[in-house]
Amino acid sequence: MAQKQSFSENQIQFARIAKALSHPARVYIMERLLAENRCNGVGCCTSGEMIGDIPIARSTLSQHLKELKAAGLIQGEVELPKIRYCVNLENWTRAKMLLNQFENTKPCQN
Repeated sequence: MAQKQSFSENQIQFARIAKALSHPARVYIMERLLAENRCNGVGCCTSGEMIGDIPIARSTLSQHLKELKAAGLIQGEVELPKIRYCVNLENWTRAKMLLNQFENTKPCQN
């Protein structure tokens, strides 16, 4: 009997990223931060700057930011009394590479 193969690090990372992006609010946050990056090269904003544009409570937004941060897609820079959130560009590039690999998975050879 053949031994079961364990999940690769790429599969684990891809699943973590997919889970982090599995809610429309988190997709919005990433779009907002990526747009900020394209427009001004900095790509950061506070939760207070985002809350007016998204139909969720501030505490819910904080939870979504926490999920994206745990997945490594964003990072928070403390500028007391606020935290400015930015896309972690290194990890975002890795996420795009993993998505591209997933999309280009070869079909089974029968």
